Amino acid sequence: MNNVQLIGRLTKDVDMKYTPNGVAVSNFTLAVNRPFKNKNGEYEADFIRIQVWRKPAENVANYCKKGSQVAVTGRIQTSSFEGQDGQMVYMTEVVADYVQFLDTRIGNSNRQRNQQSNPYHNQQQNQNPFGDQAEPLDINDSELPF
Repeated sequence: MNNVQLIGRLTKDVDMKYTPNGVAVSNFTLAVNRPFKNKNGEYEADFIRIQVWRKPAENVANYCKKGSQVAVTGRIQTSSFEGQDGQMVYMTEVVADYVQFLDTRIGNSNRQRNQQSNPYHNQQQNQNPFGDQAEPLDINDSELPF
């Protein structure tokens, strides 16, 4: 089984490109804190390369930036190539199947903007569908779906 789950912050803005066939691919580095302190009493972090494909790649590039906190689910992939100096270079990265945006700053500003521009949302939010009923409902057990 090859499954990875990480939560961290982007170390720089997302680098998105398209393949010759038009498939989106995004790359970024995720800083993931270690769960323990070093001998100086400080937390250290690992910097993990992440690769995302297709629509999730476009979403990450459009909605995430340096410092954004995300959760990534994917798999580890290793590769190697010969460097310019003739030495073999080995690379390990996570190919993400799923990226969840954890920052609330962007989400809250968009949500507030949508609520202000959508009068139906404001109208619906102020109406209680049960009115001022304070009495309990009389429901027979045979009427319950479970």
